[in-house]
This record gives sequence, C-alpha cells and structure tokens, in this order.
Amino acid sequence: MDCLPKVQYLLNFHVQNTCPPLFIEGTIVSHLHHPSPEKQMSSNVVVVLDNGAGQIKAGFAGERDPTTIVPNCTARPLSSKKFLIADQLLSPSEDLTSAVLRRPFDRGYLINPDLQSSIWSHIFSSLLHITPSSSSLLLTEPLFNLASIQRATDEIIFEEFNFRSLFVSDSPSLVHLYEASRRPYDVVSKAQCSLIVDVGFSFTHAAPVFQNFTVNYGVKRMDLGGKALTNYLKELVSYRSVNVMDETFLIDDVKEKLCFVSSDVARDLQIARLHGIRLRRRGNDNHFRCTYVLPDGITHTRGYVKDPIEAQKYLTLSEDGELPQSEETDEADQTEAKNKPSERSKVDLTKNEFSLSNERFLVPEMIFRPADLGMNQAGLAECIVRAVNSCHPHLHPVLYESIILTGGSTLFPGFAKRLENDLRPLVPDVYQVKITTQEDPILGVWRGGSLLASSPDFDAMCVTKAEYEEHGSSRCRRRFFH
Repeated sequence: MDCLPKVQYLLNFHVQNTCPPLFIEGTIVSHLHHPSPEKQMSSNVVVVLDNGAGQIKAGFAGERDPTTIVPNCTARPLSSKKFLIADQLLSPSEDLTSAVLRRPFDRGYLINPDLQSSIWSHIFSSLLHITPSSSSLLLTEPLFNLASIQRATDEIIFEEFNFRSLFVSDSPSLVHLYEASRRPYDVVSKAQCSLIVDVGFSFTHAAPVFQNFTVNYGVKRMDLGGKALTNYLKELVSYRSVNVMDETFLIDDVKEKLCFVSSDVARDLQIARLHGIRLRRRGNDNHFRCTYVLPDGITHTRGYVKDPIEAQKYLTLSEDGELPQSEETDEADQTEAKNKPSERSKVDLTKNEFSLSNERFLVPEMIFRPADLGMNQAGLAECIVRAVNSCHPHLHPVLYESIILTGGSTLFPGFAKRLENDLRPLVPDVYQVKITTQEDPILGVWRGGSLLASSPDFDAMCVTKAEYEEHGSSRCRRRFFH
C-alpha cells in the first residue's frame, strides 16, 4: 500500500495530456524562479538534492534551477594545509594547481559517508540556509545501489541531520518525468515510455523507463564516464606535452572547452596528420590544433583557451572532409612524410601552454569505441540496442523513438549526431530512431526532482523519521518502488 500514492500520482500525470500546473509551455512559471527567505525558513520546505559523483545540484522544490551547483569533493591546494569544500573550490582566487582531491564517491558508489556528510552539512547550512529538522528531502541515488550504502545514507539523513521525511529516486525516472512535462503531446508523454541514456561521472547507463518507473532488468551499463575521459586526456597530454597527471580541475576544463565528437574518425586523423606536416613545413593552418594556456599562479589562477576562434576551426570542415580554402598539391608533403622519420613535436618548456590536435576527438571516442583502447566493453550504440532488446518487443519501436540524452558528457559537440549514425545500422529499418538531448543535460535530473517534489501527493510518498525509527531502513526503502 505504501507505493500506491506514487503510482496513482504518476499515472494521473501521464494520462492527462496537459502540462502540470508548475509548467507552462515547458518552463516553470516566473514567480517560482527564486525562493524567498520566508519560504526557505518555513516549516514545509522541500529540498531537492541531486547527489552526483562529480557534482551536487541542490535547491528547493518548485524552482526551475537549483540554488547551487558545486563539486562533490574536497581539495587541498599545495599552498594550504586546509581542505576547501564545495563552493570554496569555485572561487577564482583559489589556485588549485596540483591540488589533493578527496571524493566521497568511487566508481559510482558512496564509499566515504563521513566525507559526504560534511559536504552536505556545508551545503545545508552555508548555501541553502535550511533547518533540516523542519524540512523534507528528495535525494537521488545510483541505480542498483547497495543495501549497506542505503542504510548508511538513511542514518546520515535521519539520525545526523534529523530531516522530517525522505524520498529517494533514481535519475532516469526523474529525467523521464521532466521531459514528459515539457512535451505533453510527444511520444514520451503519450506512450509513457522512454530510453534514458545517462553519461555520468563514473558510469554510462541506458535505462528503459515505463510509466515513470525504471525497468531494472533492461538497464545496461558501461564502466565509462566523464572521469575516465578526463584521465585519458591526462595521459595523452602528459605523454605528448607536459605532465598534468595531478591537474584534475585543469584537464576537466580542457575537456569541456575543447573536445568534440568526430563523425568520421579515420578522416579526421588523416586531416590532422597532413596538417601537422604542413604546419612544420609551411606554417599552414591546422583545423584541429588549438592552444591552452596553463595558470601561472600570479596573473591568473585558472587556465584558458588562448584563441577561442582557433578552437572552432574544425566546424569549417565539410561533411566529406574538404577544406574551405584552396590547397596546393600534397605530393611533396607525402614524399617527405615517407622518407623522413616521424618526429614527436618538440615542446618549448619555457612557454606555459600546450597544444591539442587529434586528442580533441580521440578522448570522446572512448564512449563509442572502447574496444579500440583495449577495453572489453561494447560501445554506446550496442549498449542501447541491448537495453531495448531486454524489454518486451511491443516496446521496441517506442524506445527507439524516444531516446533522451542526459549527463554532462553529452554536451560534446556532435554527440547526438554520431550516436544516431552508429545506432541506425544496428536498428531494424522498420523502426524510427529519434535522439533528443535535454535542454540542459546537467540539470535535467534535478528539474525532474523539483517537479516531483512539488506535487500535491509528495508528502504521502515520503518516509517520515517516525516510520524510519519504527520500521528501520530496509522496510522503509520498499516504499520507493525501485
């Protein structure tokens, strides 16, 4: 009986082909955009916490955007003996060069509850300014979370912070709920079904969702995410230019600003090679090469792209790989390339910068072709096909037509187009393939949680502290129905 309020609310939500009252044509009404101090201190405040392994998004139910987005880690700069936490890491005055990192999550699961508790405490007291004992909490957790981790989380929430009530959800169901509310006449809402592709910090999941419940037996996972891409880029840059193996924040910034997904890797590798030869011989432009300036700790404490226009040159390449400007014959270049041993580009160590070329598209290629790097895993397209095939055949056409991309790594330029090109040959011709990227893949989960937490039946869906104390964690967890 505990699951009935949630089931009834979600079914009623999907059956009505109208937007929920909080949304008007895909956006939340204006008076809900910013929480007032009175609302934050009221007795019925609901906190929505998207507790990702890389970032935490925290805010209040009914808002369109979270109040704060902070790294889910602590770091100690080399020049300090004190660990910085959450929003302190975002200060432009802090030099995080070679900072020592501590994360509460490892490989997608919580391993350090004490560290997570300290980060939450800072968020609740310094950023959200709430009183947990008079607040409810909607929390996201990883798919297939271990029972021991669930018990540890419940202890922190109810025994340490004394929250009044708790609701726990997984990411795919919240993404589906938000997208269905934005597009009430689309197949996602009408069929009550979608396939959520979440490229997260530690994992990549392809998760079928039916009537806003994740179909657990159909979920397929790749052990690749944003963290693996950052580590791979570290290795490439360290081998070819300068040692950046300790520069996690720096390489994250490089990855987000300069990497893109190639639609034809073999073609782009050839272009990068020939351009590298011309660059050394005649100084011609390289459409992939760009320069990133490292922080010097004096004039600037953050790295930056030296020439943003240069970083966008790859966009001028046509579909067949032809360059927009006329070029001379390549015979002399190719003869030199064959006769002269290939040299590794020399790096001027007096310059506080390094250049990237084919690394820009080889790093995101891990998600689509992990086998090329010696990893015994299928690519993202194969992962999606396996997830769909695990479901009932009647759902196959709907799932292929309602693929939704979420997660920070889906923001790479060209990601959706490349995925469709890889997926189309694997899907029967009678099925239509439609891939949609969320308007903000980083905030999609939180916005779905904000919508669910503002529903009239939310209180009935939660587990109260009194119920937790009476029945314990395991029995109360059954109410969340996942």
